Amino acid sequence: MHDFSFKRGKLYCENVSVASLAKKHGSPLYVYSHTTLTRNFEQLDDALSPVDHLVCYSPKANSNLAVLRTLANAGSGFDIVSGGELRRVIAAGGDPSKCVFAGVGKSEEEIELALKKGIYAFNAESEPELIRINKVARLLKKKAPIAVRVNPNVDAKTHAKITTGTYDNKFGIAFEEIEGVYERTAKLKHLHLRGLQMHIGSQLTEIGPFEKAANKIVPLAKRLAEKHGIEFFSIGGGVGIAYESALESGDAKWWRSPKRKNVLTPAKYAAKLVPLLKPLGLRILVEPGRFIAGNAGILITRVEYVKQTGVKNFVIVDAAMNDLARPALYDSFHEIVPLTRKAGDHRKKNQISSDVVGPICESGDYFCKNRPLPKVGEGDYLALLSAGAYGFVMASNYNVRPFPAEVLVKGSQAEVVRKRQPIKQLWASESVPKWLE
Repeated sequence: MHDFSFKRGKLYCENVSVASLAKKHGSPLYVYSHTTLTRNFEQLDDALSPVDHLVCYSPKANSNLAVLRTLANAGSGFDIVSGGELRRVIAAGGDPSKCVFAGVGKSEEEIELALKKGIYAFNAESEPELIRINKVARLLKKKAPIAVRVNPNVDAKTHAKITTGTYDNKFGIAFEEIEGVYERTAKLKHLHLRGLQMHIGSQLTEIGPFEKAANKIVPLAKRLAEKHGIEFFSIGGGVGIAYESALESGDAKWWRSPKRKNVLTPAKYAAKLVPLLKPLGLRILVEPGRFIAGNAGILITRVEYVKQTGVKNFVIVDAAMNDLARPALYDSFHEIVPLTRKAGDHRKKNQISSDVVGPICESGDYFCKNRPLPKVGEGDYLALLSAGAYGFVMASNYNVRPFPAEVLVKGSQAEVVRKRQPIKQLWASESVPKWLE
């Protein structure tokens, strides 16, 4: 459930009119709900309460300092994938001792930083990486806490670009090789084998792949605990969200994802996995990103033109693929609604098949194609829903376009948590050689 709803025909984030935010701060504009972020974290945290556990939010989904502080205040750990993310977490008030460091290409500088800051564990993805971590730890006269990422070779049946748990992917070490890797790693004097980790992919809306992977890896975790004394088992992230609306004709309320049959709620997730994990007696880590942040954010955009070609109705907006890249990258779906709803907007006779497109000079710069939408005109505002994860973090300055602003809402309070990027900042770090003057 999230906190975007229509009140008297106007879209609100919690108790704040979204139109008022667009009017005050301009567009494109990201808007986040503090209550939704906190609730999503607490629902997952509570669902896993029967086992010793730690929820580690993944900043790669949304790394705004205010978002990170919100989750740190709620008690979250963090699943980082770069030295930059670690520094961001610390700047936001996060605890490095509750951070796990994933990723296949950790540099020596990043490893050194993480060791000095005292992270909970590295999720190592190859034997060369283990050797490198051991080398850096030796130079620092430390013991590095390690979990090796096992690749269970389980197909998550999700988008090809976000599946991570098969042998065709670059992540982790093959299931059949893991025990041998632990034997060899145990001989490296500056490593401490603290855990085991897996992650099979993102945006999973069914429990089956999670169950299949857990059933395969739990016996391995038990053997490693008995032989090497590992303390935790990380089952990764990947719990999906609802991107499509369940809005019923004439219903004034926005959709609430737990009511959707194809949504994997924390309760359903825990009901199947906790019985498998509890007998291990290990601490269980989960690493969600999209589940916590996805439905906690929207992207506001202004209609610049409506262009009719006789074949297409193009709604040209001021946001573009540089602001929200997911549709261009994955052909992903985001619900799109006007900020003001009119009576009968839900009826097909009042809708027009439209392409919502941005101003960038790429045919791939679109947010939807051939989608029935209420009639809109120049100056109207639209909201792209479920944009809280993999939105701003993937933004770019393509076509010399500045980054959008971000706003966090809590109840009736709204504050800019990232200012719109000044245009001159885009070339402030550049210079022209003297011999070109």
